[in-house]
Amino acid sequence: MLTDYYLSRHVEVEGFDANSREPLYGALFPELTRVVDLDDIKGQILLFDRLLVDDETPKVVDVWHRSYERLFATIAEIGFLEEARRLGVEPIVLFQTDVTASAANSALVLKTTWPDLTMSVIHNRGASPLGRDFLAVLARYPASGKFVIPRLEAPIARALDDVELSLSRFLREPPSAMSVVVRTALKAWLLPIFTQFQSFELRLALQSSDYLR
Repeated sequence: MLTDYYLSRHVEVEGFDANSREPLYGALFPELTRVVDLDDIKGQILLFDRLLVDDETPKVVDVWHRSYERLFATIAEIGFLEEARRLGVEPIVLFQTDVTASAANSALVLKTTWPDLTMSVIHNRGASPLGRDFLAVLARYPASGKFVIPRLEAPIARALDDVELSLSRFLREPPSAMSVVVRTALKAWLLPIFTQFQSFELRLALQSSDYLR
């Protein structure tokens, strides 16, 4: 969604899929994304060297559960975050929540290890509902903000299973063969998410503005 948000605003974006076995993110954006194996030194060089380039191109890294520990272990080993700050690159973690204590603990470890790390959580009400105590669950995460992805009804959500569906293109020109009900529901679901991304982007820009220091 973040990649599609940038594309919808005609912003060049570069993606990395850390799932070398089943690269779904890579399949969704084959022309924009490179698949990296973080257990391989070549994959590490490809990813981290590129992330450190301050060229105003947003870079999105999709991290799956099997590469999570390897990614942050390597980040600590090479001093990546410290080098990024020195070069003027701002790393941001978007951490998807779930009801397990292990997820919140993992987020806490990141924030404890790197107190200055910018972290926001993703509350995906459809893919990972938090139940009635969602506010208490979210409070366990040491994040500076959150994104909420609303739940979609199953018949509507199935449209997202199509890897050929580009959400950024959908906003400009919905597929003619798609049901008008599905088109309307998808647009009503997607626009508030993109608005959240835009608000977050504006807040970051204001925080880094020399005029506000």
